[in-house]
Amino acid sequence: MKKYNVGVIGATGMVGQRFLLLLENHPWFEVKCLAASASSAGKKYKDAVKRWHMSAPMPEKFADLTVMDAQADMQKIAKNVDFCFCAVNMNKDDIKALEYAYAKAECPIVSNNSAHRFTEDVPMVIPEINADHIEVIPSQKKRLGTKRGFIAVKSNCSLQSYVPLLHPLKKFGIKNAAVTTYQAISGAGKTFETMPEILDNVIPYIGGEEEKSEREPLKIWGELKDGKIIPAASPAITAQCLRVPVSDGHTAACFVNFENKPTKEQILSAWADYSGEPQKLGLPSAPKQFIHYFEEDNRPQAKLDRNTENGMAVCAGRLREDNVFDYKFIGLSHNTLRGAAGGAVLLAELLAKKGYFD
Repeated sequence: MKKYNVGVIGATGMVGQRFLLLLENHPWFEVKCLAASASSAGKKYKDAVKRWHMSAPMPEKFADLTVMDAQADMQKIAKNVDFCFCAVNMNKDDIKALEYAYAKAECPIVSNNSAHRFTEDVPMVIPEINADHIEVIPSQKKRLGTKRGFIAVKSNCSLQSYVPLLHPLKKFGIKNAAVTTYQAISGAGKTFETMPEILDNVIPYIGGEEEKSEREPLKIWGELKDGKIIPAASPAITAQCLRVPVSDGHTAACFVNFENKPTKEQILSAWADYSGEPQKLGLPSAPKQFIHYFEEDNRPQAKLDRNTENGMAVCAGRLREDNVFDYKFIGLSHNTLRGAAGGAVLLAELLAKKGYFD
């Protein structure tokens, strides 16, 4: 596999930092440009980062790189890289405009942001579930008038804790599902130091999160038709999203009804046997086993299990019949790995393997 030159836009933030840890020794991707806001531009990366949020140290190879201005230096960045990851902290309209500008400058964007998740010809991909949605990219490029430039996005971090567990069960006809997510503070770009109000507390509201948790799965399960992704009409999902005092790892309590109620053994077998395109292609960041089921009553736990398969697996447990729904279970995923930077790196690996950056 050839090496691709990569830029990271939004490199100083929490997700940007996670990107750099994942890309430090990546076999296919070589970071050539770091970009952030005008206030960080011109500084060495180690000086531009106000707070290093990761438990692993800042990679030395990036410490002395000069941070570029994501907007003013766009043309220069686009000329020096094969594609960019984007994880910026701006309002949605500004993100949308920035990502379009990069795509039109012939720089493909793999985005962690939500701005383009519901753009009809922008694929929103969990690579094990809907890898085929990247086939919409030629239609997007036609609309944008580009040869190489396009945008591909990953889904919201909250989805990773339950949608991968529902997906292998779709063959039993999911009628509806209810989910409550218990989301780590790193999902808000915070640590216990910077979010003291979460200590000894649960906050029962995360802005925009419930709508994303209910709508985004339907686009992921949608159909590619006439150069657009048409969201699925069902199943109906209702969600509540809570912020909890956990550093990393989103937990989900999920309840589900089926058209054809499977046995517990059928569900466990569907999870154990499920794999997707990343496993078939042997992508570098792909977990060997996508779904890990824990038999113990007190698992999965964020602290113990979030780093399963380098934080790229989805964990499940406590599958049992319910007296209102057919079944209920617990899911867990690492929100800044599988849910954010790691999911975007895996998507980029899929795009690279399929030739979309060439």
